Amino acid sequence: MRSDWGQWATSSRCQTRTPRSWWARKTHLEAKPAQNISTCGQACSTASSLLQLAQLMISGYLKSSISTVEKRFGLSSQTSGLLAAFNEVGNTALIVFVSYFGSRVHRPRLIGYGAILVTLAGVLMTVPHFISEPYRYDHTSPDTPQDFEASLCLAATAAPASTPVPSNSSCSGYTEVQHLAVVGIMFTAQTLLGVGGVPIQPFGISYIDDFAHNSNSPLYLGILFAVTMMGPGMAYGLGSLMLRLYVDIDRMPEGGISLTSKDPRWVGAWWLGFLLSAGAVALAAIPYFFFPKEMPKEKDELRFRRKVLAVSDLSVSKGEDSSSEQSPGASPEKKAGLAQMAPDLTVIQFIRVFPRVLLRTLRHPIFLLVVLSQVCVSSMVAGMATFLPKFLERQFSVTASYANLLIGCLTIPLAIVGIVVGGILVKRLRLGPMHCGTLCLLGSLFCLLLSMPLFFMGCSTHQIAGVNHQPGAQPGLELFPGCMEPCSCPPDDFNPVCDSSARVEYLTPCQAGCTGRVVQEAPDKSQVFYTNCSCVAGGGPVPAGSCDSACSHLVLPFMILVSLGAALASVTHTPSFMLILRGVKKEDKTLAVGIQFMLLRVLAWMPSPVIHGSAIDTTCVYWAQSCGRRAVCRYYDHNLLRNRFIGLQFFFKTGSLACFALILAILRQQVKEEGAKETIPNPGLQQQLLASGAKKEPEESRV
Repeated sequence: MRSDWGQWATSSRCQTRTPRSWWARKTHLEAKPAQNISTCGQACSTASSLLQLAQLMISGYLKSSISTVEKRFGLSSQTSGLLAAFNEVGNTALIVFVSYFGSRVHRPRLIGYGAILVTLAGVLMTVPHFISEPYRYDHTSPDTPQDFEASLCLAATAAPASTPVPSNSSCSGYTEVQHLAVVGIMFTAQTLLGVGGVPIQPFGISYIDDFAHNSNSPLYLGILFAVTMMGPGMAYGLGSLMLRLYVDIDRMPEGGISLTSKDPRWVGAWWLGFLLSAGAVALAAIPYFFFPKEMPKEKDELRFRRKVLAVSDLSVSKGEDSSSEQSPGASPEKKAGLAQMAPDLTVIQFIRVFPRVLLRTLRHPIFLLVVLSQVCVSSMVAGMATFLPKFLERQFSVTASYANLLIGCLTIPLAIVGIVVGGILVKRLRLGPMHCGTLCLLGSLFCLLLSMPLFFMGCSTHQIAGVNHQPGAQPGLELFPGCMEPCSCPPDDFNPVCDSSARVEYLTPCQAGCTGRVVQEAPDKSQVFYTNCSCVAGGGPVPAGSCDSACSHLVLPFMILVSLGAALASVTHTPSFMLILRGVKKEDKTLAVGIQFMLLRVLAWMPSPVIHGSAIDTTCVYWAQSCGRRAVCRYYDHNLLRNRFIGLQFFFKTGSLACFALILAILRQQVKEEGAKETIPNPGLQQQLLASGAKKEPEESRV
């Protein structure tokens, strides 16, 4: 007996070894299989959660530093949104095929290979930093030290000698090629990041679902989704830490820098987070190379244990060996489960059959409407996750680090709570399709109501000297006459200063007519002031940096409402996912999940960042020019930015609410039709229905 227990304890795979004696066998079947299954389930769930957490962390890190990448490489919001969407290109092209052929490959090992590719893509994402020249926030030459007089108001005769203004010839050739190379590397890295993430989530979900009991599946999925949701939260937290560091921390210029994180020209160390995230993915991928190809089904193992215990009790009184009687009974059940798998098709055959299977799946009204509702929710989440940090920076004049900290500490944790609450409600209350639809409808409705006050939480753009941003006027640059006529100001320079008394912001000290510069040293930081400003009442001094927003105090109430709305939207995640899993045939479950992920990426995660970025670009009132092309936006119309950004969120929330309302209407119609069929006047049929009620009970949860 001790040898049998020793063999079981030292077994490398999650399998059950039955001892020889009856008492040892009974004790083993009563206690050890449950512990064994629980241990295997915990190991698999933990490994899958950690890997998906790390993978989502590296995927979401770009979103936490999107505004920084725009400033560093001169990108528009539309281009940065397209860059974020390219993460889904490779993922979309392969996810259906990977999901369909998942049962024929070694899933854990393929997950490990995908994680290694994600690690390499994360390292590739940092290459643009190392091949680019050091970041220059002023218009000095790369061969000369920083000249702080470049932005001052100097006489027109002295300006050419002291102000090195870049010529158009310096923008041609190598500079443009380098810019294209940098952008191309980032797009390639994002594509590889999506390709490597293809097997991680679908295989992780199906691998866990293989041993999960149907009643435990909602809780397992809820925990998995909740833990993986910590990945984006950690990405924003990591971004908050990294963006406090200067971008060229590995190659600081001589004499240091005079910027602070509040300066609009500040660029944080965006690349450092990719290296740390890539290392986390590599560590989380190691256990997957040691997992077995298959795991025991929790439902079958528990049923097998009950049957063996029942036969064992009878065989003791009869002197029979129960183990020989149980094995023939378990084989047909296992074979029946295997028979429900998808048929063995080649790749060519699958390509031919896939359109018909896709149409058959999409003809299911519940499946189609649930996917469309998830598309709306995912579009809202994709746009919010990509550009909410930038929106907070512009609307409330907060730093990129603080914006990421708010999202990572408020929005993501409340979204995790919403996912857990949704899974617990489905599990504890044993919600059927009708109640799941009702829960989704209520969550979407309250999420929509909470978004209405967001339209009014903000204020207009403060006055910017020389920038025409009044409603109905064409955007452009208009120089104030008189006060800056003696100055020779570089047209493309950007070093803003703020006249706090009049709440007027100037693009450069030169445009404010400032001729002097003073640095006030302090124990924690130094503050730069410009003096003798002819355009400022009293001549100054004026501090360097943009003017603070008059609505900065609204950033916390704004984020609280956004976070509560995210929590309510997250409550619908698990019940809507269960509507899909319980609404399709068992043999089509894996393919249905693959189709769901494909549609979410094609219709939501790919276009939504581009749509939000394009909408943000339409609110720009002053574009920076780089080598004759439009680069990053310097100033936005705050009212238009708020209305269009929140308006897109409101539109997608309304679409999700409409889809859940249609789902609930269809489910009610199905209940009425089933009720009409049960009121058959034939007594014989009624007795047959009552007699077969226990057999049909497990199918009542199916849509």
